[in-house]
Amino acid sequence: MSVQPVHHAPEPRVPRTIDGIAAALAPARRMAFYREVGQAEAGEDLQHVVATWWGEAMLDTDPDGERIIAAANAGTLPTVSWEQIYRRRRERGGEIPGE
Repeated sequence: MSVQPVHHAPEPRVPRTIDGIAAALAPARRMAFYREVGQAEAGEDLQHVVATWWGEAMLDTDPDGERIIAAANAGTLPTVSWEQIYRRRRERGGEIPGE
């Protein structure tokens, strides 16, 4: 019997939870986040708020965040197509939503 390696995705810098997102945001942005969470309806509306703010929190905590924002504003940020993203996820054994 042989042992097979288990590949785990690295933990994100910011947990994709309301508490995780709030902890990563500056106080003024945290209050805006909580306000949107409080106004969101359960289900897809709340999921959208969490997904949007998680992206904001990930960018806020990224050591290259300022460079990324500057490149996006300048139109020089490299991009990839959805097809490239799906192909990479399949190659890495990742979950593909809707499949």
